[in-house]
Amino acid sequence: MLEPPQKTGVELSDQQRFSWLRLIRSDNIGPMTFRDLINRFGTADAALDALPELAARAKSRKKIQIASIDAVEQEMDVATRCGARFIGLGEPDYPAALKMSDAPPPMIAVLGSTDCLARHSVSIVGSRNSSLSGAKIAHHISEDLGKGDFVISSGLARGIDTAAHRAALKTGTIAVFAGGLNVIYPPENGELLSEIIANGGAAISEMPFGWKPRAQDFPRRNRIVAGLSLGLVVIEAATRSGSLISARIANEMGRLVFAVPGSPLDPRCAGTNYLLKDGAIVTTGARDVQDALMPLTRTLGEQAPYSLEEQETTDEIIPPTDESERQQIMTALGPTPCDVDEIIRFTGISAPIVQLVLLELDLDGRIERHPGGLVSMV
Repeated sequence: MLEPPQKTGVELSDQQRFSWLRLIRSDNIGPMTFRDLINRFGTADAALDALPELAARAKSRKKIQIASIDAVEQEMDVATRCGARFIGLGEPDYPAALKMSDAPPPMIAVLGSTDCLARHSVSIVGSRNSSLSGAKIAHHISEDLGKGDFVISSGLARGIDTAAHRAALKTGTIAVFAGGLNVIYPPENGELLSEIIANGGAAISEMPFGWKPRAQDFPRRNRIVAGLSLGLVVIEAATRSGSLISARIANEMGRLVFAVPGSPLDPRCAGTNYLLKDGAIVTTGARDVQDALMPLTRTLGEQAPYSLEEQETTDEIIPPTDESERQQIMTALGPTPCDVDEIIRFTGISAPIVQLVLLELDLDGRIERHPGGLVSMV
């Protein structure tokens, strides 16, 4: 029996949960921007109050849309009717591995039992158009890992995802949505989702209820799939597939990447064979995964998790920024991602001013945030 990660953190109050959801649902607020706003202003309420001025100072031609109180109340009502709940980053029920990932979602909606979120997980992904052989391998690996007390995480997609979820129904599985939890995609997996929930599994999403998934939403979904687990197993993936994106993200997060070798004559295996050439762990069964991950199950939590805690709000006035300083910072930025500390050293401008200008540009949609705290101009 695997020893689950120790639960840590503090429960949000109802008001904090509401304000966190309102902040993350506002325009151009992603996980990194959310973190910066909380760190600077102390609380989500204070950050919401500061948004209009920050956006105005960016001289945006488009007024920033702050999520309305009515819209957030409606979403929370929908969640309640669906039997779901919202869990904030730093709360005890937030998945430990996801908390350790780079820029985890500040708020996730969860349908089903949170017990499986507290256990060690392995993600299994692969081709939607899987072969019979690929589906069988996914089933066997998933089933055996479940017997070894690992929860299986995947994206509820057709093919490999479906096979992995079905094999882990009795032992625990987590379905990660690219859209809202009440928008099942693909629709034919609605029955599978019901079975997952009925058997003590869970479904999670960072997207609003009612959100229909778009192509650009799946990489965000893949980031959660990778972040939930200690390792990610790829079974059948073409050279241009979402599974390879998941593998790259997992590698960037420091997760172990496993790949099942396949026939060089099958284009569905070209991606997995490439991963093996690139250093992925050769995987022919669950034992390969278990042997590699067992040491990590004992060390999860020893590294410092992504920290996000509200502090007492101060009456600090947002300091003015000189236009010349703003131009220096914008000139230093380019299409190539760079570290914020490098911008500070290059411009000689103080860290608080640099961070503030980046927040303003972020709210205007003019910069892009990257893993590792890097930024670039859009």
